[in-house]
Amino acid sequence: MPVPPQSAPALKDGDLLAAIDIGSNSFHMIVARYTLGQLRVVDRLRETVRMADGLDGKGGLNDAARERALQCLARFGQRIRDIPATRVRALATNTVRQLSAPQEFLAPAEAALGKPIEVVSGREEARLIYLGVANAQPPKPGQLRLVIDIGGGSTEFIIGRGFEPIERESLQAGCIASTRRFFPNGKLSRKRWKDGLTEISAEFQQFSQRYRALGWQEALGSSGTHKAIGEICAAMKLTKGAITAEALPQLRDRLLQAERIQDIDLPGLEKERRPIIAGGVLVLEAAFNALGLQRLIVSKAAMREGILYDMLGRRSDKDPRDASVAALTERYGIDEIQAARVEATAMRLFEQVEDAWKLDDDAARMLCWAARLHEIGLAIAHSQYHVHGAYLLENSDISGFSRQEQQMLAAIVRTHRRNVPKTAFDALPDRLLLRAKRTAALLRLAVLLHRSHDPDPIPKLELEARGDSLRLVISKKWIDARPLLRADLLGEPEDMDGLGIAFKPFAD
Repeated sequence: MPVPPQSAPALKDGDLLAAIDIGSNSFHMIVARYTLGQLRVVDRLRETVRMADGLDGKGGLNDAARERALQCLARFGQRIRDIPATRVRALATNTVRQLSAPQEFLAPAEAALGKPIEVVSGREEARLIYLGVANAQPPKPGQLRLVIDIGGGSTEFIIGRGFEPIERESLQAGCIASTRRFFPNGKLSRKRWKDGLTEISAEFQQFSQRYRALGWQEALGSSGTHKAIGEICAAMKLTKGAITAEALPQLRDRLLQAERIQDIDLPGLEKERRPIIAGGVLVLEAAFNALGLQRLIVSKAAMREGILYDMLGRRSDKDPRDASVAALTERYGIDEIQAARVEATAMRLFEQVEDAWKLDDDAARMLCWAARLHEIGLAIAHSQYHVHGAYLLENSDISGFSRQEQQMLAAIVRTHRRNVPKTAFDALPDRLLLRAKRTAALLRLAVLLHRSHDPDPIPKLELEARGDSLRLVISKKWIDARPLLRADLLGEPEDMDGLGIAFKPFAD
């Protein structure tokens, strides 16, 4: 198959990159300089925002949490104002995933930051966490590692070898969420602790046996929760900073000497961490019990470092999204020969209109992936296969893709044939709408031109774009020999009108 372009221009020595982790408890930003093929951190910013505290249980976010988040992002935005958007990646996690109308938060958040913000699934978050830890603390060859990250709203569990995750899980239990759930009104008791431990442990049953059977040689904990617990263990002289099966119950017993969260008195515990430490320790104790952990090393890295290294991969031949698309192609038995024909023609059309339509390399990559996967729905049924395909792409865990990227890919596949529903692009932010609709128009034409699966090349194919109109010039002799295709092209203007594009088929 053709190789899609890199998602952004190659990096030059001295270029700055920034990664922003919009977490449920804290927002983190890391700025690094690209030097001789390596990343050197030049700045780190962290603010405790506690956005998960603002969730109302119905998908809403209260004004106080929203305002804290926006003010923090505005401060981050000042620091990275001069870094091009192509070298900044901001990712939102569990709290934004839980919002019933995420765009109502994301639109002002992007305005405050001055850069686009993407939302990632729990499993994609897990992949990025593992990538950050693996690059910060390179593993021994062949060694299996378990990485646990307790965030504010969720906890990620990853087993990997080298720099590649093998198993990824995301549990809906984080330090803020668990503190609110099991210790309402800030009251602590051994009964509440036992009940919480039972409920969280039950959720481990979905993957704990699989993880224990696979095994690991080293366990690491990333995120501020593990760092805080490690520091408490050291201050209590239980360990030198690691977290062990012997130390954790002693820490828990000391914590439960307080009757209320505000009265927790643990040596080495920072004041800002006190309101949420109970939930973090509870989740970690459940993890130790379910996975049979004996010792956990605290890692210095987390998702923000993983985002940086993922950005490097996207600018090279190691973009994880390419591997994911190839895996989907194999898994669903997609006709690769037909997909390659469609992709080649789609890119041929793209090159003729990219300047007029201001389409960038990101749009080119999305068009390539959509062409490769446009027939994925045939694995379910031929009837309405474009609808089935869109559902698979929007709802699968696809490594390397953010939610917005999956939604855009799904929308393009959904609209590559037949009529275009008015709601097809509703999930996309406004900044992606025009690019998505124009990319969909190019895929529609490429699929239409290869509907017969004819292996012969198209002798003449010219596409002209002016504003929201397209004009196709094609060999009259060639099209006259294909009356069904000619009829399809003549009917296409009505369907493409749903994309807001006026299409004019025209033979030379």
